[in-house]
Amino acid sequence: MMMFLEGFLPRAIPDLAFQCVPHEGKHDLEKSVPRKLRAWKEPGVRFVVVIDNDGAPCKRTKTKLEKLCERAGRADTLVRIACQELEAWYLGDCDALARVFEDDALRELAGKPTYANPDAVVGPSDHLRQRIPRFQKISSARQMGGSMAVDEARNRSRSFQVFVSGVRALAAIS
Repeated sequence: MMMFLEGFLPRAIPDLAFQCVPHEGKHDLEKSVPRKLRAWKEPGVRFVVVIDNDGAPCKRTKTKLEKLCERAGRADTLVRIACQELEAWYLGDCDALARVFEDDALRELAGKPTYANPDAVVGPSDHLRQRIPRFQKISSARQMGGSMAVDEARNRSRSFQVFVSGVRALAAIS
């Protein structure tokens, strides 16, 4: 996620100063987010927590994280879920997939019923590995972050659209 965000956010919101704090999975994030939110004392800083859903119910995951942020005294933290995985966001922008992996056939995925709702695809990274032999999570995150459309309306992933619009709204407040 961090590799994607570091490539995507400067293009989507050019004046946004941000810092990504990586975590080793959902358990590590849930354990460390409250502690980090309480400890961060810099005035005017806003927080965004974004995580892959990995098959869990999105609303339950979001509610749990929002409660952790609230208990840490940061109820204003923006919590967003990539349903089901970050890779679903890639499936939402098949033009970017085709450019990054130099395969025009990937554009055709947008018209297939399986990919009509990228957020509903179970195991999107597995789908990408089947279609793109050289697909690797980290290098692909870096490439897609630098290539995906910054206009969230051009991406069919609703969780991507909500993430981008939420970060833009938060950036406008700062």
